[in-house]
Amino acid sequence: MTSSEQPGPANLRERKKLRTRQALADTAVTLFGERGFETTPLDALLEEVEVSRRTFFRNFRSKEDVALTAVKHLWDVYLDVLDGVEKSGPLIDVFLAAMLTTLERMDEDWYRRFPLTLRLIADSPALDGYTLRHCAEVQAEIAHRLDGQNRFELRLLIEFFVAAWRCALDEWLPACTPGELPALLRRSCSSMNSALALEA
Repeated sequence: MTSSEQPGPANLRERKKLRTRQALADTAVTLFGERGFETTPLDALLEEVEVSRRTFFRNFRSKEDVALTAVKHLWDVYLDVLDGVEKSGPLIDVFLAAMLTTLERMDEDWYRRFPLTLRLIADSPALDGYTLRHCAEVQAEIAHRLDGQNRFELRLLIEFFVAAWRCALDEWLPACTPGELPALLRRSCSSMNSALALEA
């Protein structure tokens, strides 16, 4: 089931809250992309969406938080999927399968917003630093959920997987064809052993 197929909020209040959150996230990546993240004040976003600061902070913790909605959504879903997948065989295959399932669950809105977010991060040192901190938190959470494994080797494997994911994203940009990302990630992960065997 993709996120677009999942049942939405049952009552009017929750549906309105979801629409406001989506409007903020969509407008943020567009507005910050056009004007620059650092040079665009939060008030400009609030004015564009016509919401108050109080409403904004009921939905997001910060300007960085709203800009990275697509990234955070991806990893939130990934952690949920990882909890549910069968954990047998090589862990790299488990990590890969979980991400492929996660990508299947992303809807068209996400695939439209995610490339914009990646470009925004690339153009903003502040967002890049915020993203690295968030990534470190996710990696620590993955390790925590697989705590029975060897800590050092597990941390190293997670680092390898995240590096493979980033390499796949680099190949995916700038075309950003949704169907190509899973294949690029498979190729990136399958290249790990040959990459480690490279000689000077």
